[in-house]
Amino acid sequence: MIPSIPNLKHTDSGHFFLIAGPCVVESEALCMEVAETVSRICDRLHIPYIFKASYRKANRSRLDSFTGIGDELALDILQKTGAAFGVPTTTDIHADEEAALAADYVDVLQIPAFLCRQTSLLVAAADTGKVVNVKKGQFLSPEAMKYAVDKIVQSGNDRVILTERGTTFGYQDLVVDFRGIPVMQSLGAPVVLDCTHSLQRPNQASGVTGGQPALIETIAKAGIAVGVDGLFIETHPRPAEAKSDGANMLPLNQLERLLERLLRIREATQKK
Repeated sequence: MIPSIPNLKHTDSGHFFLIAGPCVVESEALCMEVAETVSRICDRLHIPYIFKASYRKANRSRLDSFTGIGDELALDILQKTGAAFGVPTTTDIHADEEAALAADYVDVLQIPAFLCRQTSLLVAAADTGKVVNVKKGQFLSPEAMKYAVDKIVQSGNDRVILTERGTTFGYQDLVVDFRGIPVMQSLGAPVVLDCTHSLQRPNQASGVTGGQPALIETIAKAGIAVGVDGLFIETHPRPAEAKSDGANMLPLNQLERLLERLLRIREATQKK
């Protein structure tokens, strides 16, 4: 079940939900362009949609990597984008004090994978009363995510989502173990598959994370067949020009056909 989230549409459709948007808030124009396109597609297909963009990128390979346009400006853009298209929004938080700040602007707080064991951060997010989406650490087993869920629930907030985003395989690759989807679902939280970060190629010699966007459809199809509750897809109209994670984002003009295919798989797997 999807937790109750303000402005989340089509929750009675029986479809998976979608978290999608650019990696980072680059500009108001970009957020509006992506949100308009994706919300139109999701309205047509009756897919519950949450707009995503990070207001700040704290985990970067190099000191000169783009981190954001300014916290309050970016958060204000997220709020305006959600209001413009009547959709809920989400963004990463990285430190305890960011939880209350971001909660004033967005509907869902996302905990980055590297920080999923950070107790004080999980508690600060829980204390806001917002839905908390915790990404599974690349270094953790699916079973270990029980403790992330427990920290939030025991802090008085049972509105938790878990996201699978791949497991470290060697130094420069990630793999998705689809056995982990039902394991994490058994913890009582809906489970999302991050179809783009699961295809990252970290620790490149250039200091810029690589990716395999040609496999986004493969990962997404497998996830839907396994029975994930939602999908996470970073998308951009011009990935080559993106200021963060362009190497593993889905071109925006490819999203609609992909979602159509995924809905057909969803329908087939739900037939009795």
